[in-house]
Amino acid sequence: MTTTKTPVSFRPRELVVAEDGTGHLVGSRCPTCGAHYFPTREVCAGCLTEDLETVPLPRRGTLYTYTVVHQSTPAFETPYVLGYVDLEAPVRVMGQIDVDPEEVAIGMALELKIVPWGTDDEGRTVWGYRFGGVS
Repeated sequence: MTTTKTPVSFRPRELVVAEDGTGHLVGSRCPTCGAHYFPTREVCAGCLTEDLETVPLPRRGTLYTYTVVHQSTPAFETPYVLGYVDLEAPVRVMGQIDVDPEEVAIGMALELKIVPWGTDDEGRTVWGYRFGGVS
């Protein structure tokens, strides 16, 4: 087992996690037309610029749409909510919605939550993300 405190992200190019458990998603921004993308891209789909910047994405957004999953792999307890969140930067991100299925609603305000997802082969905590209600 390792003694490093460096957090391990389940998607290192898409999620940055600090030692204190906070973090943010990483996307691309086109400096030519201003389009944002998640996950990161090499080329802008709007203007075909190949000079995209890597940028931190906002933590807050609005639920665009969702589904309640009732049957899944044994690793996930059901039911759970999966949805698309329109972040405050003009980009849509899919993720698990950490809201009771009976209380979830399109248009609700959500915030990124960094959560432990398990451990890697070296015993380090692997961190992922979900979206939860704004507190």
